[in-house]
Amino acid sequence: MLTIPPAIPDPNVPLLFPSEGNRERIDNWLTVALKHAHARVRLGAVTSAADIEARLAPLASFDFDEKRQLETLLPWVIDQMEHGIVHVDHPRYFGLFNPAPTFPAQCADRIAASFNPQLATAVTSPFPVAVEACVIRAIANRAGLPAAASGHFTSGGSEANYTALICALTRANEAFALRGARSFSGQPVFYVSQDAHLAWLKIAHQAGIGRAAVRLVATDGSGRMNPIALDDEISRDIACGLVPVMIAATAGTTNAGMIDPLSDCAEIARRHLLWYHVDAAWGGAVIVSDQLRGVLAGLEAADSVTIDAHKWFATTMGCGMFLTAHPAILSSAFQVVMTCMPSNLPDQDPYVTTAQWSRRFNGLRLFLALATAGWRGYAKHVERSVELAGLIRDRLTSSGWTHANCSSLAVICVAPPKGAPDARSIARTVVESGAAWISATDFEGNSVIRACAVNSAATDEDVDILAGSLNKAIGRA
Repeated sequence: MLTIPPAIPDPNVPLLFPSEGNRERIDNWLTVALKHAHARVRLGAVTSAADIEARLAPLASFDFDEKRQLETLLPWVIDQMEHGIVHVDHPRYFGLFNPAPTFPAQCADRIAASFNPQLATAVTSPFPVAVEACVIRAIANRAGLPAAASGHFTSGGSEANYTALICALTRANEAFALRGARSFSGQPVFYVSQDAHLAWLKIAHQAGIGRAAVRLVATDGSGRMNPIALDDEISRDIACGLVPVMIAATAGTTNAGMIDPLSDCAEIARRHLLWYHVDAAWGGAVIVSDQLRGVLAGLEAADSVTIDAHKWFATTMGCGMFLTAHPAILSSAFQVVMTCMPSNLPDQDPYVTTAQWSRRFNGLRLFLALATAGWRGYAKHVERSVELAGLIRDRLTSSGWTHANCSSLAVICVAPPKGAPDARSIARTVVESGAAWISATDFEGNSVIRACAVNSAATDEDVDILAGSLNKAIGRA
């Protein structure tokens, strides 16, 4: 580990706010130290160290009664991070939707942290609020939503999907804002695929309508929501006195990257007068690619859309987006007045149109990345991920594995050959080897290995190492 240069004496300056000279000294060291750490990560194991319990033990000594030198803490923390996490920026991380973040997004975090603007109102942060609005308009336009569409950045997909449910409930019954769920004549319910992200259960709980409000609709045998089953379930619920408020289709399921029949879901929502939401937290990024965006036909009919910038747009974590064709509903759902606030303008002040109040400048991450690469640059990133997924599929099926899903996105699910260990044992063996990171999941009643090409900088060699590790785990290396 690089040594931090000696401190510049400044006895009269508080430790939390060091002199400019000491800031620069540590800042420059940190830039170089992180560069070296990530170089080591790329050459090492994807997983955390085997001695992780021993590495965590020193945390017990932090009672914060005694101060410690930042020059000692920083190298220790970097070393712990280097060995104490699964490295999602490793080229052989083929795991969940956590990407290697783009460099412009990392630069944005540094700038935002330095200035630390509060984006609750445009009065205090006119430039940051305008930047986020610019990006949201561009993404909404690219998604095919109406020209008047708007939205905001969120902490992630769960907050964005929660916002969609609140909008649906508010539009379905204007008394909901004041009286909550008891304003409805019956139990409010909404519909998602049985393969949807089960954060919807927490969202229903959080919104006050209860987890039983989530109707998990059967799939069609390929991992996509069955529109006939959806229509039947809505009709059945209405007959029982329940109050349907929303259909939430998924564009890129977590398990298998499947896209629900978006146009069919839109038509059913229109017929039953329901809010139509598309959870495209991961798959929504294909809007950047002229070659691939057709797989999201029907997205343009949505009342609202979730897209996570920290997934396939590859920003740093905690950067989601909520888009809506009906921006006025946001003020109805989230308006509040406090005399201490400098303004209260629904078209300018995020605190009156979003669930958050204090807001970090997250949108700068996607702004800098989009401005740097443009749509075509991002299209290359997304298309390369899909290409890598195809390579994984080809390498494994040629070795006797069975391709289980038929996704247009960059997720591959494969079943091991007959006689091989079960998928979870295989995944555990590969992950413990440190050579790559994949997961096991259930898809349409079968246990499968799931690999997602989240890092477009991965090479064909990385794919070969993954395939070799999987084949070694079943004794076919």
